[in-house]
Amino acid sequence: MRMRAGLVAGAALAMLAAATFLTAVNANAAAGCQVVYTNASQWGGGFVANVSVTNLGDPINGWNLRWTFPSGQAVTNAWNATISPSSGTVTATNMSYNASIPTNGRVEFGFQGSFSGSNTVPASFTLNGTACTGTLNPSNPGSPSSPRPSSPSPSQSSSQPPTQNPRAVVAAMQPGWNLGNTFDATGQGETSWGNPAVTTAQLDAVKAAGFKSIRIPGTWMQYQGAGPSWTIDAAHLARYKEVVDWALARDLYVMINVHHDSWQWINQMPTNQAGVLERFNATWTQLANTFRNSSPKLLFESNNEPQFANGSGEAQYIELNNQLNASFRNIVRASGGNNATRLLVLPTLNTGNEQTKVDGLASAMASYNDPNLVATFHYYGYWPFSVNVAGGYRFDATVQSDLTGAFDRVVNAFNARNIPVILGEYGLLGFDRHTGTIEQGEKLKYFEFFGYHARTRGITTMLWDNGQHLNRNTLQWNDSELFNQIRSSWTTRSGNASSDQVYVSRTGAVTAKSLTLNLNGLTFTGLYQGSTALVQGTDYTVSGSTLTLTQPAVTRLVGSRAYGVNATLSARFSAGVPWRIDVITFDPPVLTSASGTTAAFTIPTQFRGDQLATMEAKYSDGSFAGPHNWTSFKEFDVTFAPNYTGNTIALKPEFFAEVTDGRAVTLTFHFWSGTQLTYTVTKSGSSVTGTA
Repeated sequence: MRMRAGLVAGAALAMLAAATFLTAVNANAAAGCQVVYTNASQWGGGFVANVSVTNLGDPINGWNLRWTFPSGQAVTNAWNATISPSSGTVTATNMSYNASIPTNGRVEFGFQGSFSGSNTVPASFTLNGTACTGTLNPSNPGSPSSPRPSSPSPSQSSSQPPTQNPRAVVAAMQPGWNLGNTFDATGQGETSWGNPAVTTAQLDAVKAAGFKSIRIPGTWMQYQGAGPSWTIDAAHLARYKEVVDWALARDLYVMINVHHDSWQWINQMPTNQAGVLERFNATWTQLANTFRNSSPKLLFESNNEPQFANGSGEAQYIELNNQLNASFRNIVRASGGNNATRLLVLPTLNTGNEQTKVDGLASAMASYNDPNLVATFHYYGYWPFSVNVAGGYRFDATVQSDLTGAFDRVVNAFNARNIPVILGEYGLLGFDRHTGTIEQGEKLKYFEFFGYHARTRGITTMLWDNGQHLNRNTLQWNDSELFNQIRSSWTTRSGNASSDQVYVSRTGAVTAKSLTLNLNGLTFTGLYQGSTALVQGTDYTVSGSTLTLTQPAVTRLVGSRAYGVNATLSARFSAGVPWRIDVITFDPPVLTSASGTTAAFTIPTQFRGDQLATMEAKYSDGSFAGPHNWTSFKEFDVTFAPNYTGNTIALKPEFFAEVTDGRAVTLTFHFWSGTQLTYTVTKSGSSVTGTA
């Protein structure tokens, strides 16, 4: 069970013996620095520590603090410093924005860690090689023997509410889950978008899966009366509160918000500022009063994906978002009760990660002088990969760079202001159709890397689930392989390979097959078929990062060489989940000429064991045909879709809607085996002819 404790100010060594889950120590000995190390919160196997370093000697520009963990603790992520190695004798090094510490100045950083057994506080520290003992540096004989009291920082102002230690709370919320397409539905009732009514069993399943927090989005417009009071329907609000209380009773952190109202009426703020503020303020006044005495584990989020229309552009929209956030904060704080110190979550414009949007929120939050604030953004991946368009069907360096850039921009901006970050929604946009828009192996590699980078950057993540992940009727995960990869990434890395498929021609000679292993810092430990270990040197070889199945092994695995998956292997590594490898027999697919209409046109297809990756569309002059005419590669599921059981490839009305009448279009189908096939379609009015 997680146990949390508040901060201790000016902790002394004598207090250590009495502290159970919260411990702090002042390092006291001779040479110009003082350290306060605080275990701010602790739970089974995990903890959050805050470290404050005061420089009593000459000014410092560039610092490192070294200590030894006495109980085998290990750092899992850090903020306001980099810490290396993760265990044993470690060194915390400054960031670019906090390198300078003047005489009697102070710098603070923190980290999340793991432990086994005890979590004893380190006994001593050195700053730039000098032991921190809390006394004078001899080169500064005029300095006092302890730090001079300083003016309160904005986060310490006596006029502001005391802090809950937002970093510790946000760290304890990892990982999180969204109850999507339920109370945020714009129809009448929580079931209007197709999900069943929320039950305690659903919440139990979420917690049993390992989630520590739940975001419960709420759309309020259809339940409100007329202005100026904009009264929320009492029965609906009571039902919403019932579900929130269920989650809190299960020791889950909970985040509530104003959700699809953002694009339904809040977006009209540029042309109706007074009217939108009136309704927004009335909405939050009612929510704040309803939940004013709820557990501090309940967080309020201002506004989901704030957006605006018919204004002058981004600069104005950032300012309007800041106005909403400021008004939200003032209303909640004034409502009293636990709302005086409740953690409040503020979004960037569009919950985007672009630098201007991040900086716009970060500077505004600094001006609020409120220590109990959290920043939030959303991330659904590099767009071409997220929806499978423009050739973005592989998890490649571009996808990875987009992710790391987004996370780093957000974390660097808010860490500089000691503000924690929640990634309030994540997933892939193609999931809104179904989770098969992106090939399984490429998808698994993406989520492995996503979880790793979020963890190392200290970002709490909340999976968006509108019903496509957890089946809320059966309480089973629809794609257990995907969920197991996501869950594993919360704590460790996993190895994988260049593909999860090995294609073997049915009519050609059987040959050895190779894949590139992505070890991700781990070691390869073996290749298995079920519980049977394959024999290295006989069934496979490993040379550097290349895994090769030998010709005899491939021959045995394909057996009678029926089309499709003949065998499934798993590559195992020193940590994380195994990597599944399907051995597939195929021949090049066969397409057949056909006729139909723009409303319903399908290409008869013998897939013969192969799977479709993407499709290109070009006119005879080489120009691009169909939607997204800046690329030849069309969007999977939106413009075309394979049907493996029906043996067809559908070209959808959305494709023909942007095809020129009478101009032949050459389609190139790319299959995962590497096969490419062309096919020609011509639209004439609503009629379509297709030629193989």
